[in-house]
Parts: sequence; structure tokens; C-alpha cells
Amino acid sequence: MLYFLFEYLELKYQLPGASLFQYLSFRSALAFIFSLMLSVKYGKNIINFLRKKQIGETIRDLGLSGQKEKTGTPTMGGLIIIMATIIPVLLLSNFKNIYIIILIFTTLWLGFIGFADDYIKIFKKNKAGLKGKFKLIGQISLGLIIGLTLFYHPDVTIKDQYGVDEIQKKIEYKSTKTTVPFLKDNELDYSYLISWTGNESKKFSVIVFVFFVILIVSAVSNGANLTDGVDGLAAGSSVIITLTLGIFAWVSGNIIFSEYLNVMYIPRISEIVIFISAFIGGLIGFLWYNTFPAQIFMGDTGSLTIGGVIAVIAIIVRKELLLPIICGIFLIETLSVIIQVSYFKYSKNRSGVGKRIFLMSPIHHHFQKLGYHESKIAVRFWIIGILMAILSLITLKIR
Repeated sequence: MLYFLFEYLELKYQLPGASLFQYLSFRSALAFIFSLMLSVKYGKNIINFLRKKQIGETIRDLGLSGQKEKTGTPTMGGLIIIMATIIPVLLLSNFKNIYIIILIFTTLWLGFIGFADDYIKIFKKNKAGLKGKFKLIGQISLGLIIGLTLFYHPDVTIKDQYGVDEIQKKIEYKSTKTTVPFLKDNELDYSYLISWTGNESKKFSVIVFVFFVILIVSAVSNGANLTDGVDGLAAGSSVIITLTLGIFAWVSGNIIFSEYLNVMYIPRISEIVIFISAFIGGLIGFLWYNTFPAQIFMGDTGSLTIGGVIAVIAIIVRKELLLPIICGIFLIETLSVIIQVSYFKYSKNRSGVGKRIFLMSPIHHHFQKLGYHESKIAVRFWIIGILMAILSLITLKIR
């Protein structure tokens, strides 16, 4: 809203300083500061409100040290992140931008699903929460909507990196190209995966594209959910991941730097840097209260939302195939569960006795069982996340 207000004031009255709101860097900085202040200032009020209403976490007895002390800690803290993200975005961004609309929609959609899950756990006294099939339906529906929007919306385009401005305007076009590390030209068109259909590959590429969007949104949102098991782990890791994607978004939206670094240029995408800045501010503000000993948990309201937003940002920036590296922590956590469950079932079928590879999964609980403190686990996972982020930036130049 402020973006449009100051745009009007500049055009109508040439108000001194109004032009600042046209600068992406200025609005991004304001979004981050405003979001951080909102989450820190009003986060405490939300915690007190949740505690007063006795909206606390019911902890399953997993035999972990310090576990019983966490019983009753307020949950649904994802509301802090959502509030601190949406308000600055509405105030400071061009919310008519299709990418901003998609990200706001994603935040509210998954926030609602996560809220429903937490509500059932707390108020209905059902530890299972929202049934898995309903969560999956919600994630698939979101992926379908996002995929179709990105595929068909006229403002979702790319530009090739050559020619003067007049030529570049002529070659802005729709495409399902994405970035792939290690390939010579660093790009892959989803239609290539069904090139065996001949001339029909472009026509049916929407099916392949939407399928991958659904898969990525579901996988990353569930990966973030599994990671949320140690104080500060999910929020801290998400800050690193989102900051990395923010760098990609800024470069991809800048025609000069994208050409210099040979990164795909995506028109109108730079606006999402505002959203990313606000999102990071909200995550850090939430982390203020979520580090050990946590005063609040994000619940599924936060974890599902965080994962889904990260996935959609990556898809928008066309770096979704880099997610196994960028979201390495989420991947490790998810694989530890898959390996543990699969091996347990396999060994039980063979010998009648189920065996485990890890002391407990997800893998952060394995380290807790080994006696590592929660803070040490979280910080060391953050360090791994930083290394993954740097590696993801390097891979773009390894061809």
C-alpha cells in the first residue's frame, strides 16, 4: 500500500523522498526491519496470549532428556512468522505482482492447513492432528494451483541474455526452463523429459511441470515439518535457505548481474526480494523466542508454511532442482526417517525382529540419544546448512 501511495505522491506532487520507495534495496531493508520488529515486539504478546489460553504442546514420551520440561510450552508460533511476513509485504511491495500474489496465497493456504492440524491436536485432544490424507490433499491442491498459474499466466516469462534492450523485449517468452547444476548450458526444459512424444512435447509439458511442482511443494513442506524437533533448528536452517534463494532471486531479477553471472533472467521477479526479506525478518524474530530453551514452538502452522514457501520461492526463481543441496538439512532429516522405517520393515520381514539403523529418527533425535545438547545439534546443523548454501552457489559455475 505504501508502495502505491508514494508512487502516487511522487508522480502527482513530486514529494521529496517519495522516489525512495521505487528502490528495491530500500523497500527490502524496510521490510526486513519492520518484520523483525513486529515478530520480536508482538511475538511476546502472542506467547503470553497462547499461554493464557493454555494452548501448549503435548509432548510424546520419547525418552529424551529435557523432554518433560517442554510440556505445556505454547505452540502455533507459526502465526508470528505469518503475521510478520504478510503485513510488511502488503505495505511495501507491489502486491499486484503475480509472484507476490502466489507467495501470499501459499503462506495463507499452508498456514491454514497447519493451523487446522495444531487446532485438532490441542483443542480436540487428538495427538495425531489433521489426518495425513487431508494434509496431502491440501499440499497437492496448492501445487496444482501454483503449477498451473506459473505455466499459463502471461507475466511469468524469461528473457534470453543477448541483444540490446529493444531486442530483449521482443524475445521475452513463456518457458518451462529451469536451472540445473553441472550441465553445460545450466538449463533444462521440462518439455525435454517428454521429447519422445515429438511435436506434442510442448503441449504436454504442463503435465510434467505441474507434477514436479506438486512433488516439490509436498516434499519440502514435509521436510521442514520433520526438521522441527529441536529448539531453533527448523527456523535457523530456514533463514539460511531463504537467504540463499533471496540471492538467486535478486540476481535473476537484475538484467545486468544475471547476464554477467550467466544466470537466467526472469522479468518482474525482483519484487519477491521484498517478500523474502520480510520472511527472513519474521523467522529471525521467531528464532528470538525459539532458541533453547524455547518459549514457543512453531507447530505445523509454522513448519508446513515455511517448507511450502521455500519450495514455491525456489520454483519461481527456477532453482527447484538445486533444492536437494540448498535444503540439504531438510533432505537429511527426511532420508533418515525413510531409511529408518524401510530398514525396520525389511528386517522384520526377514527375521521377525525389526532393527534400527539410527537410535531414533529424524536424525536430530539420534544425536540427542547420543547425549548431544539441543543447542549444539542446532548450531552444527546450521553450519552444515551454510556449507550447503555456499555449495549451491558454486554449482552454478561448475559445468
